[in-house]
Amino acid sequence: MGGNSLFQLRYELDAMHVSIEKSSPADIASIFELYNAAANFQRSKKTVVVWPEFEVALVKHEIAEGRQFKLCIGGELACVWAVAFSDPQIWEERDKDPSIYIHRIATAPRFRGLRLVKQIVDWAKEYAKANMKKFVRLDTLGENTRLINYYQEMGFSFLGMFTLNDTKGLPPHYHQAPACLFEIKL
Repeated sequence: MGGNSLFQLRYELDAMHVSIEKSSPADIASIFELYNAAANFQRSKKTVVVWPEFEVALVKHEIAEGRQFKLCIGGELACVWAVAFSDPQIWEERDKDPSIYIHRIATAPRFRGLRLVKQIVDWAKEYAKANMKKFVRLDTLGENTRLINYYQEMGFSFLGMFTLNDTKGLPPHYHQAPACLFEIKL
């Protein structure tokens, strides 16, 4: 996307209706399109860890529990993510803290560069407070300095890189590299 097109899209974002809502079963195909686009983007950037193909059952379960969300701009799906209220395999002892955990943020290629994670962070802070949580947390894998810096720009504190002790049952990419942990204390 050229510079002028991105500028126009940023302007439209300010002028258009942005909504965040729970995903529904009707969104499953679109969610997986965004996951595939994210994995292709990771490959193009030659990142150490590329997302695997996620299980449809995982996303269906998150939707059924009301933990899969979408951000739409002018009615068009722009971004998806999931939340959890517990993440002991990744956060170990820290999981005892009342937190929400954001997973698998995937942005439609047309909307990349608009810093939609900022919209998600603002929403997550309010969502966490409404659910009486004290932290908003997320993780990423491998030493992706661009992504580490980006999450810090979005307000997260970088806690460091950690080798996970128990990856059994986690998606396969968690077996490949250390986890980078981030949090916002409310």
